Amino acid sequence: MVKSSDRKNRKSLVIGLDCSTTGTKAIAFDKNGRIAATAHTLTPLFSPKPGYYEQDAQDWWTSAQKALRTITSKVESERIAALAISNQRETFVPLKESGHPVRPAIVWLDERCKQEVESFSKIIGKERIHRITGKPVDYAPAVYRLDWMKKHEPGLFQKIRKICDVHTYLAWKLTGHFRTSWASADPLGLFDMRRRKWSPQIMRALGLGENQLPEVHCPGSAIGKVTKWASKLTGLFPETLIVAGGGDGQAAGLGVNALIPERAYLNLGTAVVAGMYGLRYKTSKAFRTMSSCSESGYYFECSLRAGTFAIDWFFKRILKIDPLRKPDIYEQLEREARQAAAGSEGLLHLPYLCGSMNPYWDMDARGAFIGLSASHQRGHLYRSILEGIAFEQLFAIQSVEKAVGRKVLSLVAIGGGAASDLWCQIFADVTGRNICLPKNTEASALGAAIAAAVGAGWYGSFQEAANAMTGIRKQIKPDSNNQRKYQELFPKYCRLYPCLKSATGPSQH
Repeated sequence: MVKSSDRKNRKSLVIGLDCSTTGTKAIAFDKNGRIAATAHTLTPLFSPKPGYYEQDAQDWWTSAQKALRTITSKVESERIAALAISNQRETFVPLKESGHPVRPAIVWLDERCKQEVESFSKIIGKERIHRITGKPVDYAPAVYRLDWMKKHEPGLFQKIRKICDVHTYLAWKLTGHFRTSWASADPLGLFDMRRRKWSPQIMRALGLGENQLPEVHCPGSAIGKVTKWASKLTGLFPETLIVAGGGDGQAAGLGVNALIPERAYLNLGTAVVAGMYGLRYKTSKAFRTMSSCSESGYYFECSLRAGTFAIDWFFKRILKIDPLRKPDIYEQLEREARQAAAGSEGLLHLPYLCGSMNPYWDMDARGAFIGLSASHQRGHLYRSILEGIAFEQLFAIQSVEKAVGRKVLSLVAIGGGAASDLWCQIFADVTGRNICLPKNTEASALGAAIAAAVGAGWYGSFQEAANAMTGIRKQIKPDSNNQRKYQELFPKYCRLYPCLKSATGPSQH
């Protein structure tokens, strides 16, 4: 018979369960952040109409089950001390009294609520919403999609008994409790950031009660234990500790140890998202304020919706090339872009293909290529896209630095785009900052695992845990010659949006 003390000593692993838009990753880490086992499963995404994006919430759970069963087939489940969740943000599913979904989950990509943004924000006031939630008025937070549902699906809205972010839904399936992290709650746009609780004023405006929303807990705190039912489905040992994690953006910040004041995370994914940590709550149109996936603090986060999305758009819509059928297209374009000089021979790209978030918050902003000539080839266009996104990042970082009164010295690059040495070098040259590549590229899963390690009592603080479980494997420094060229072009880039906005007139709603 194994003594309970021996069983406790065997608990040498934690799991970061990262449920993203396209799939779920379950990764088991040890106390040093080394990977012991990993699994990845896909999650379907549906678009019933242009601009509408939905998922079946059951698919989140099915995907998580498969990933966890794979993990527990590779390592003994009794070795797992705790599990924490990292989740796609701003996505929600409403549930009936029975626990079944009222309708499919509405995903963060969804644009159906653009009309509701203006009308709902007027009820409370744009400035007040910003102060309460930390989010300037924009269609990203789920609150506006809930208002859309109230107006366009009133019968379904009346049936809502629980509103679940992805973290809540998976935690409920694992433990039987409707509980979430405040770092998963706040992206919904219903959360009072200063008081760390649901905002009564915003809930009243929607006609919701606090009992319809999950309990909110500090990241790193225990929110339940794996039930016998969930144990059978996942392979996890019964009573395994489930710990509050956070949204994937903030979890990624923790996963690269962006708790250090001079360091920011730079997620080169579908959207490009960067965040700087701070202890004091601040709001500004230069960023959206997000709760840190730690015991205290916030991330001042800037976001560009068209990150690698813009690259995919260029391949599929302009070049008419499907990267899945021609996977070497990335290498080809990288070679052609390297042959083009810094600055793409005067070609500038404004990367507002999906509107502008910080600092303009203009949903109707549009992208552009400026300076095209007959000598430009596709390598120039490709390079100008990479440079335009980097220029936008410098513009955003400088705005954040001015608002918070602190400089960023290095950016830790993660996400699919970080695999491009060329793009990382362009970011270094444009921003004039070191671009760091982490030892572990699965930053969101690692951030969740760090929360699990804190919850399991392995470390006394998130900073101690992040110091032990993260690291940098490579630094990319700016090239001084290219940096001078980009410094000359940057003021021209900054004038693009105001000039085009003036030339095209007011946005039509």
